[in-house]
Amino acid sequence: MITTVTLNVAIDKAYVVDTVEKGHVMRVQKCTNTAGGKGLNVAKVAKLCGEEVLATGFVGGHAGAYVEDMLNEAHVPNAFVHTAGETRSCINILAADGSSTEFLEPGAPVTEENVQAFLDKFEELVKISDVLTISGSVPKGVGTDMYARMIALAKAQGKPILLDTSGELLKEGIKACPTLIKPNDDEIEALLGVPVTNREEILAGAKKLHAQGIPYVVVSLGADGAVVVCAEGVFHGKPPKIETVNTVGCGDSMLAAFAVGFSRGYSIEETLKYAVAVSAANALTMATGYFEKEDMERLLTQAEVTKEG
Repeated sequence: MITTVTLNVAIDKAYVVDTVEKGHVMRVQKCTNTAGGKGLNVAKVAKLCGEEVLATGFVGGHAGAYVEDMLNEAHVPNAFVHTAGETRSCINILAADGSSTEFLEPGAPVTEENVQAFLDKFEELVKISDVLTISGSVPKGVGTDMYARMIALAKAQGKPILLDTSGELLKEGIKACPTLIKPNDDEIEALLGVPVTNREEILAGAKKLHAQGIPYVVVSLGADGAVVVCAEGVFHGKPPKIETVNTVGCGDSMLAAFAVGFSRGYSIEETLKYAVAVSAANALTMATGYFEKEDMERLLTQAEVTKEG
């Protein structure tokens, strides 16, 4: 089973409008609500891949109950810690000119009791999980060492744990040496304090992070796929050229595919090929954390992995 952690769950609201005009009333043509948060995208994609999943994290109030209802309707098993504050909403305004304007709420504060209750639940979930993932931000009341504490709990039971976050959470998290991290070039630069402006510097930074004790360092290259630095070497996974529809959720889809590969015992080459195919398939749909099976299977036959070092 793959367990995905989303501590800052949200109701994602997408508003479709003609134009965005400051100071004017704008009529929304279409509104869609989805259970949001990077880890929930991971859970949905891993389930689409055919794996047993469990989504966990914090939810609260009527909004939290709505998130649980949406997940249950989508047949995504979940086990959340409930808090007193309402689960946040995040709004994405999509205009006819193709622009996207986002309003991301911070998330209602949680208590020390909530944090401890989650850590207790997480330790129990580690026992029944094959692979675990941690994604995204945290609400107020959660310390920057939270992910490092969770990584230590997973490693104590010998379970692979994949981390996808940023800022201080990533900086503190890598101290516990998770199985895999997925930083972008800006995050590598922030972690190492060195400029990262080209592919050569990206690889050098990824190698430095790997040398710090992180088994797999994955860096997305956008349309050019992704590279993995690990003990076996440096591998570049490249999907075929596609007509991109929506790139939102591609990173979460890639993380889900890595979790699936680890769960199935794939080699790193097989896992990377699978990950770039799943990520590219997500880019062919408007939905976030979704792909068509036929798209993924076609892209999987066309994706390539080469060893670069």
